[in-house]
Amino acid sequence: MADHQRIYPDVEAPAAAAEAPLVATGASKSDKGDPADYHHQGQYPPFPQRTIPVTHSKPPPIRRKRSCLCRCLCWTVSLILLQIIVVAITAGIIFLVFRPKLPKFTVDKLQITQFNLSADQSLSATFDVSITARNPNKKIGIYYEGGSRLNVWYTGTKLCEGGLPKFYQGHRNTTQLVVQLTGQNPDASGLLSSLQQQQQQTGNVPLTLRVRQPVRIKLGGLKLPKVKFLVRCRLSVDSVTANNDITIQSSSCKFRLQATGFRQHAYIEDHRERASFLLVPWALPISR
Repeated sequence: MADHQRIYPDVEAPAAAAEAPLVATGASKSDKGDPADYHHQGQYPPFPQRTIPVTHSKPPPIRRKRSCLCRCLCWTVSLILLQIIVVAITAGIIFLVFRPKLPKFTVDKLQITQFNLSADQSLSATFDVSITARNPNKKIGIYYEGGSRLNVWYTGTKLCEGGLPKFYQGHRNTTQLVVQLTGQNPDASGLLSSLQQQQQQTGNVPLTLRVRQPVRIKLGGLKLPKVKFLVRCRLSVDSVTANNDITIQSSSCKFRLQATGFRQHAYIEDHRERASFLLVPWALPISR
């Protein structure tokens, strides 16, 4: 019995660890299926698909251009408004300090020394016009520059023209001037007959005196930029004949201003005492 040995199991030895399954318990199978099934069916599994991102070209930066344009526009408008405010404040200070008033023009007398029709039907006219210019300002002087023009009109026809002399008008000064106006109109037979008919029907003849005078305004020791006084006087005389006493039946004048180099202007009635003519020279930088 010694030759035959019996083998008894070791109850204390640990049991062999079970092999782990290829697929965990409770796990789902692959969505693509088992490759073996595709092989048996004569098919192959589909290739994996990749999503390629689509790139788009970026549009040009419009906001930056718009913001620059808006910024430039805002700066321009702000500067213009600032300049207007400065001009308004300056004009207000000048108005309070100097108390400007409009100069006044009146036509005192009209004398016709020549008004006849020659053999070639041309009309020669010579008028002597007496004008009174008043400067009612206490602290403002007016320089009447050269290059003025005066002319007398009848219903759109210029009869004669001339100019004022160059002079300076001081504070509260009254200057009386006698200006000779001359003119010649060819083929004026119809004009002369119209004048005579007007005189016979109404007893008066309407005339218009227009004055275009460059001036410079003096505030103390400061000379403002040049402007133009534009005066239009509507006259009604009893007759238009040579070497006779001409009676001015009515006279009304309107005053306006024009900055040098500009055609736009506004009428200012002659009876307004508070002058706005100082605004025109100071407003020149804005217009230019």
